[in-house]
Amino acid sequence: MDINLLKKLGFSDKSAKLYLILLGLGPSSVRKLAESTGLNRGTIYEILKDLQDRQIVRYYKEDTKQLFVAEDPDKLRDLLFRQEKELKEVESNLSKLLPELQALYNPGGQRPIAKYYTHDEIRLILEDVLLTCENVVDSEYLVYSTEGLREELYNDFPTFSDVRIAKGIKVRVIAIGKGGELRGLDERKWLDGKNQTPTYIIIYSGKTAYISLDAKKELVGVVIENDGIYQTQKMIFNNLWNRL
Repeated sequence: MDINLLKKLGFSDKSAKLYLILLGLGPSSVRKLAESTGLNRGTIYEILKDLQDRQIVRYYKEDTKQLFVAEDPDKLRDLLFRQEKELKEVESNLSKLLPELQALYNPGGQRPIAKYYTHDEIRLILEDVLLTCENVVDSEYLVYSTEGLREELYNDFPTFSDVRIAKGIKVRVIAIGKGGELRGLDERKWLDGKNQTPTYIIIYSGKTAYISLDAKKELVGVVIENDGIYQTQKMIFNNLWNRL
C-alpha cells in the first residue's frame, strides 16, 4: 500500500508502517508489534503514544496484558479535520506575528542586504530587474549607462530589451559617454565625457545594482537591497535628470 497519503497526514515511515500492520493484526501487544515490524520496543512505545494522541489507536488491558488496537480508519477524517482547524489557528496567529517578524528581519529598512555576482552571473542581475519590476504597478527603473561597459553587459542576455518591452517595463537612462539607443518604453539623456572607471548602475524598486570591471577586465556586480539607499540614489538621479 502507498503510504504517501499517510505521510501527508503527518505520519513518519515507521509510524505509517506500524499503523498499517496494526490495522491488519487487530489487538496486539508491544512484543507482537515489535516482531511484526522489526522495530525495537522503545520505538514501538513512542509511535503508539503518538498514534494515541492522534486518536487513531487505543489500548485496553486483557488479564495482565496491554493490547493496542487501531480505531476505524474513518477516524483519519477526524484527524484531517483537526489538522485543518489547527492550521487555520496557526494562519491567524501568523498574520498577527508577521509585522514583528518583519521588523526582526529588517528593522526599519536600515540593514542593507548585499549580494555579489561574478562575470558569469551578471545575467541573474538583469533577470532580477525584470522579475522585481514586473510586480510593481506602472513599473520603471533608472540607469546610469556608461560607455565601455554597456556593450558587454547584455552579452549573455541579448533579448533583455525585448523582454522588458513585452512586460511593459519602462526605463530612464542617463548615458555617460557616446552610444546607446532608444528601444521602446525608454527615455535617454546624455552626459559628456569618458568614464575612466566605468560602472553601470541600475536603480529599481528598493534595490541598487552596481556592475563594473575587475582587475581582469571581467564584469562583476553587487546588488544592495535597502530602501534608504534606493531612495537616495533615486533622488540624485531625478535631480540630475531634471538638469540635463
